[in-house]
Amino acid sequence: MSKDQWVRAHVYVEGSVQGVFFRATTHNMAAALGLAGWVKNCRDGRVEAVFEGDRSDVEEMVKWCQKGPPGAIVSKVDVTREEPRGESGAFSIKYY
Repeated sequence: MSKDQWVRAHVYVEGSVQGVFFRATTHNMAAALGLAGWVKNCRDGRVEAVFEGDRSDVEEMVKWCQKGPPGAIVSKVDVTREEPRGESGAFSIKYY
């Protein structure tokens, strides 16, 4: 993969996004796409995630975050494009 195809997105998702399996579903989808990074609940009720990998796969995850899993009501998604940091290993769920 060429360097310009490897990207990183830092995402904050707002709305009714905790208690609806947002983290678990994000984890499963990102892992299936082969992305590196993590997802966690924030104390303020948001969900935060970092996706790093192939541009099209990262964009697919960012797009998915606009809706989330069944039961989620997403009101806002903030996305910051960052320089890839070489996240490695399996996509993970962080706890606070």
